[in-house]
Amino acid sequence: MAKEKSAESAGAGPSEGDAAPDFREVMASGATTPTVSLSDFAGKTVVLYFYPKDDTPGCTTEACDFRDNMGLLAKRGIVVLGVSKDAPSSHDKFRSKYQLPFPLISDSDGALCSAYGVFKEKSMYGVKRMGIERSTFVIGPDGKILRALRGVKATGHVAALLADPALSGKK
Repeated sequence: MAKEKSAESAGAGPSEGDAAPDFREVMASGATTPTVSLSDFAGKTVVLYFYPKDDTPGCTTEACDFRDNMGLLAKRGIVVLGVSKDAPSSHDKFRSKYQLPFPLISDSDGALCSAYGVFKEKSMYGVKRMGIERSTFVIGPDGKILRALRGVKATGHVAALLADPALSGKK
């Protein structure tokens, strides 16, 4: 995980050891109800990952990597939730197209992205704009952040999480 930045170097947003910001009434695709809350998963380890946009190359790579490793994650009792600002209908198409077995949360108003400090100024081809910084938060069963990883790379990210002592069960 050497290429991933810790929350401390990123500035705003929660850091490891902090209580994870809860969220409620956020539309989700793939959930049994139209809303989802972090407190719905109390007592479980949650991987909350933020990504820029449905059905784009990097975001598809990352989502499919989580999908392909769901067996290993589930064996460890880990719940995966993906978050972007895309609409629920976009999430439905994305989940269906790639058979993603976990909920995708629609943060259309950006409140969740702001709470976690992942909505940042980005630069692409010299053009600056606001967008979601690809980030992952591992939230422990007690609701505290075990890992706050920012600027993650889509490729190899899940393997690095699985090797992390916080998720592997190895100390």
